[in-house]
Amino acid sequence: MGFIDTIKARAKADKKTIVLPETEDRRTYEAVATILKEGIANVILVGSEAAVTEGSKGLDITGATIVDPATSEKTKSYIDKLVELRQSKGMTQEQAKEILLTNYLYYGVMMVKMGDADGMVSGACHSTADTLRPCLQILKTKPGTKLVSAFFLMVVPNCEFGSNGTFIFSDAGLEQNPDPEKLAAIAASSAESFKLLVQEEPIVAMLSHSTKGSAKHADVDKVVEATRIAKEQYPDIEIDGELQLDAAIVPSVGESKAPDSKVAGHANVLVFPDLDAGNIGYKLVQRLAKAEAYGPVTQGIAKPVNDLSRGCNADDIVGVVAITAVQAQAN
Repeated sequence: MGFIDTIKARAKADKKTIVLPETEDRRTYEAVATILKEGIANVILVGSEAAVTEGSKGLDITGATIVDPATSEKTKSYIDKLVELRQSKGMTQEQAKEILLTNYLYYGVMMVKMGDADGMVSGACHSTADTLRPCLQILKTKPGTKLVSAFFLMVVPNCEFGSNGTFIFSDAGLEQNPDPEKLAAIAASSAESFKLLVQEEPIVAMLSHSTKGSAKHADVDKVVEATRIAKEQYPDIEIDGELQLDAAIVPSVGESKAPDSKVAGHANVLVFPDLDAGNIGYKLVQRLAKAEAYGPVTQGIAKPVNDLSRGCNADDIVGVVAITAVQAQAN
């Protein structure tokens, strides 16, 4: 089985409930029809019965639960909880009611917070900021995690590198210019995510335009320091840097450029020095190597909520729902 087929099989084995709040988008319904047909997850759609019926015309979404914030008996408890959580920011009952009745992303996150859903997927027609804002306000970070970051799970066809062509690229969706402490934390979270999703041992490369001192620059110093911190704080992770991309994944180049490194030439988790590099890198591999790119998948949130690219198709949504379900199993 391919990577995403394996993830789907794991999701089916312990079915979780995932909320999809973007009921204004046809792609949501196309994905839901597949999710239900294949038995990947239980699905909650946030919206009015009439809007969902109209939006899903011609598709079989029998089995999806439709929750209308305007009529749900749970909305009052969500309002009360949102006021409690945001009281220090001046949140009132009226404001909370307005938010939850008009912004379905907030409503979906409250369902996850209150245990009525195991995870949420959105972003097909909302920005990453819109998707993650309610998560950071309501769910917060996972205990023991220093920050929320985002990765792409890349599956490259006909590739002998990484884990049979499977890699995590991180951070490729959220953290703009992480300092060494943050970069080290991203490396640790990414290693944990790789182990959970790919079920193999992570081998983490801290990427740079330099390998082991071949270039001198403040940007290189940042990666060197991040590697030092990561090795010190997370001694159980196989991690090394600074490494150029070819030195990180190609055995012959790794042996030539960093002969004393256990990571060089074998990396399957690639930690980019900043968001520019990570975002450009994943899009290059996706478009030129025709790789499957799942994400941005978030890590470090107390409960799983994942973002979608606004250029996603229905199959992408299905894949991210399956990934979210597997994350929920481990939560």
